[in-house]
Amino acid sequence: MSRWHPRTLRGRITLANVALLAAGLVLAGIASLVGMYTLLVGEMDDSLHASQTGLERTSLTAQSLRRLCTTAGLVESSSTNRDTITAFDQDLFVILDPHGRTVDACLGQAVPPTAERARLTRAISNPGALATSGDAATVTSGDDHYRVAVARLDDGSMVVKGMRLNGVIRAVFHLFIVEAVVGILLLGLLAFGSLRAVRRRLRPLEQMVETASAIAGGELSRRVPEADKASAEVDQLSVALNTMLHQIEQALLTSEDAAARLRQFVADASHELRTPLATVRGYLELYQRCMLDAEESERALTRVASESERMSRLVDELLSLARLEHRPALRLRAVDLRELVHDGVADLRAQQPQRPVNVTCAGDGPVEVRGDEAKLRQVVGNLLGNVRVHTPAESPVTVGLLSRSGDAVLSITDTGPGMREEDASRVFDRFFRADPDRARATGGSGLGMSIVEAVVHAHDGAVAVDTAPGAGLTVRVTLPVAAEQ
Repeated sequence: MSRWHPRTLRGRITLANVALLAAGLVLAGIASLVGMYTLLVGEMDDSLHASQTGLERTSLTAQSLRRLCTTAGLVESSSTNRDTITAFDQDLFVILDPHGRTVDACLGQAVPPTAERARLTRAISNPGALATSGDAATVTSGDDHYRVAVARLDDGSMVVKGMRLNGVIRAVFHLFIVEAVVGILLLGLLAFGSLRAVRRRLRPLEQMVETASAIAGGELSRRVPEADKASAEVDQLSVALNTMLHQIEQALLTSEDAAARLRQFVADASHELRTPLATVRGYLELYQRCMLDAEESERALTRVASESERMSRLVDELLSLARLEHRPALRLRAVDLRELVHDGVADLRAQQPQRPVNVTCAGDGPVEVRGDEAKLRQVVGNLLGNVRVHTPAESPVTVGLLSRSGDAVLSITDTGPGMREEDASRVFDRFFRADPDRARATGGSGLGMSIVEAVVHAHDGAVAVDTAPGAGLTVRVTLPVAAEQ
């Protein structure tokens, strides 16, 4: 069977408050009841111990106590003797012989034994052990409860002194009733007050729900109103929600632009794939119709292979960009950029031995960053590949690497034709080519710089270009250096 829980936050807070107060009242009530009972029983024990000690310090015997009782009964005119008679009548005072049997309290039956004293004597299982220990004990006879102590006299007899405990129990029970009634009233008042206070405090949250419902209905400009005398947490939540709603509205307002960019990307990708596919299809149709001689067939197959390789590179680059946009888990480790630069420069010199390449690296030690080595090699390769493809083979290039302010800065500067400002602003766009015809002839897809930007951003870095017509092009990549272990 499942437990019932309030469905509303207001009900849950009220229930929690009531439960906490109830627990506190129960603990306080238990402490007060136990304390009162202990105090009253302690006072009874003090009285019993005083009587026990007084009897044990005297040289009285059972016979002398019986004579004292008889004398007190005969001399009734003395006020002191009347007090003694009263004491014998009211207190539970029982004399036992050394074997634990009841002895008449007075010679001549001045104080005859009562049924209550007999029950009390039977309730004590071992009066001798109680006398030896000197402690007081609680005994029960039917519905009656007693606190007793036993004193041993000089002749080996024992005196049982008892006090009725029922009055203490009734007093504790009455206190329990009073505390229970007061506790129930307090819990009721707390539940009522908590419901009112929580309803007032949660009003701003209800307004937030109303605002969210209105926005879901199409009122995008709706905002959470400022609440009067609201708590700091509610104010912070209202500000955070309004900020989020503003950002959502801005995102929705720019969604058309994002959709247009997506459509343009799909169109560009389709166009890039359509051209090599058309070329491949055309050559294959000519080959199937036997319209090519041996030399032309060889050239056709070469073109088919070239276009197939171009499409394969294009698909690989598109997949690489897609993975980078989804922030993949990079294989991070300490990577020495100096080594990557030297390897990239060596590849460039092997492909274009006649190109002057100047490498300037600050210091002699490694310049380490924490990153994915394969991705960072791709960055260096793409940047140097752009220099190789888009600048004359005799044009000098300068590769610089330095570490400053906790960052590693890689710069690649060529002396090529440079770019116009409007072209430079689009250099990281997909499929962008400043010279489309020449780029297509060299096999470029227009995705190299896009991949560079995506990889650098995935490593929490930044990339920028500096160029002008006729002034060459400089690309600067900034990456955070690896923290020292």
